Amino acid sequence: MLPADPLPSPSGRFDEDRLLPISALQHLLFCERQCALIHIEGLWVENRLTAEGRQLHERAHDAPDETRAGVRIARGLDLRSLHLGLIGKSDVVEFRLTDGKRVPFPVEYKRGRPKAHDADRVQLCAQALCLEEMLGVDVPCGALYYGATRRRLDVPFDAALRELTATTAQRLHTLIGGGRTPRAMREPRCDQCSLIGVCLPDSTGEEQSATTYLANAMADAIADDAGGGR
Repeated sequence: MLPADPLPSPSGRFDEDRLLPISALQHLLFCERQCALIHIEGLWVENRLTAEGRQLHERAHDAPDETRAGVRIARGLDLRSLHLGLIGKSDVVEFRLTDGKRVPFPVEYKRGRPKAHDADRVQLCAQALCLEEMLGVDVPCGALYYGATRRRLDVPFDAALRELTATTAQRLHTLIGGGRTPRAMREPRCDQCSLIGVCLPDSTGEEQSATTYLANAMADAIADDAGGGR
């Protein structure tokens, strides 16, 4: 991915070619290094957890749009916010009739269980802010559907969550615009990350690019082969 401009244009809006994925907000709040590996270095590795999550999203996107009990259900809507500099796609948006108006209610699907951190809530709120900007309507709340519990968790988009979402979007543009991958720090959550094999939290040094580390390791291996394994 090309480095993003960390600041919007003088008009206060980002150019189309500087929009960053909404999903990157979740990566950033989970781990800045993971976010940089994916969105600066272009690295991705799938494991069982990411595959289950991808399949859940695909099922949500692939089902046909429908109207159920007066609620219009749209799937896979393209989303963007030039104000926040974000672009993405919804899982489900329910358009509920309220006071004679169709009010969007975004629903994001997650494979696991509700989490202690705010990453999922911020990702969902970013979708709501995109819908508000695109449609010119207020989106007061949405929901997270967790595959492990098979239940929805309602999420109100209060002032605090909206502010956190906006500041996280700013942090994302600053990180990607800087073009530098933060150093690896070993934490318990690393064991669940699909990128642990390229992040190498037990091996990489401060501010070292995983791409550079892997290239150096490959060069050393080729040199060893050429030298007869010496």
